[in-house]
Amino acid sequence: MIVAIAAMMFVWLFGWGGEYFHWYDPSGKIQLGLFVSFVLGILCGYKTKQ
Repeated sequence: MIVAIAAMMFVWLFGWGGEYFHWYDPSGKIQLGLFVSFVLGILCGYKTKQ
């Protein structure tokens, strides 16, 4: 359940977060930061699960 909520939040922020929060990101660094934090969160969750 938590994984589904996190995935939905990531997709929403990645796709429509700029329009909602009115950030200006012509080089894509905010989206890159969101993607990296999501991937690192997955890795940390996997490591703690073991």
